[in-house]
Amino acid sequence: MLTSLPNLLTLSRIALIPVILALLWFPATWTAWTAAGLFALAGITDYFDGYLARAWHEESIIGRFLDPIADKLLVAAVLFLLVADHKIAGHAVLPAVIILLREVMVSGLREFLAGLRVGVPVSRLAKWKTAIQLMAIGWLIVGDHGPDWLYVRPIGEIGLWAAAVLTLITGWDYLRAGLRHMLAPAGASVQVEPAAKAPAAAPVRTGA
Repeated sequence: MLTSLPNLLTLSRIALIPVILALLWFPATWTAWTAAGLFALAGITDYFDGYLARAWHEESIIGRFLDPIADKLLVAAVLFLLVADHKIAGHAVLPAVIILLREVMVSGLREFLAGLRVGVPVSRLAKWKTAIQLMAIGWLIVGDHGPDWLYVRPIGEIGLWAAAVLTLITGWDYLRAGLRHMLAPAGASVQVEPAAKAPAAAPVRTGA
């Protein structure tokens, strides 16, 4: 149900997006650090909504729908504003573009595979990608408002490049899974690993 704690955590992540964007719109040291703190809080909810849903057996269709949308809205909105504010500039724009394009591709593949009642499990590497990506964006939100000795922006840019590399690797995994079904002859049965089958009776949250 929508009012379960896991779903409320997911909804809170969506609700934090305009607050974070508003803080970034008015550049100041306190707004940058506050936005970074709220972004970190949103990232924490990304872990706990899925964890609690599984632990409390509260997986739901609405949760499965909202969770990846909340993740992609959060990342895309903040990346767009960081680029517009030149906190991501020069060559660092490239990994941001790679991350956004991969999110669009994965969303399309998930929709296609869902129509075939096939799910793609989230790999450990994809979870690492998400963690590194969120940490990198958090550092970039602070940007030049951090202390000089901490090298905040360079660390954020290195993290963004690392996330982009993992994005390409995990994106290729999703693409291969989708291509096996797209290129299969009509009516043919495509073999998938048992873990890749999405259970019909108990939908689970997915995020990558």
